[in-house]
Amino acid sequence: QLLCVESGGGLVQPGGSLTLSCVVSASPLHYYAIGWFLHAPGREREEVACIDSSDGTTNYADSVKGRFTISIDNIKNTVYLQINSLKIEDTAVYYCAVPFTIGVCARQVTEFGSWGQGTQVTVSS
Repeated sequence: QLLCVESGGGLVQPGGSLTLSCVVSASPLHYYAIGWFLHAPGREREEVACIDSSDGTTNYADSVKGRFTISIDNIKNTVYLQINSLKIEDTAVYYCAVPFTIGVCARQVTEFGSWGQGTQVTVSS
């Protein structure tokens, strides 16, 4: 069974940058697509980025384009989410997960599984 473990969150100031990591218990990782999600207070989880590890194709939510970058290191079995120009509204728990349709980036939370415990990102001055 696949499992994702997130790390790298913390407290940062507005305008700062942060890189989150997702270690995936899958080998080879390039066979899978991986998505990053956020769960903000009072809201449902929503997808912010997804990467097809076989060819590096990426998708981003419109709200984060230009600030968020998803990347993958197949050797380390790790998917990264680099967040630049952090805003207070970016405050959330960030999760990574794997689409049920292996190797294909999906659009909705219900199409993913193997959720990790999440990592908290708090943006505050």
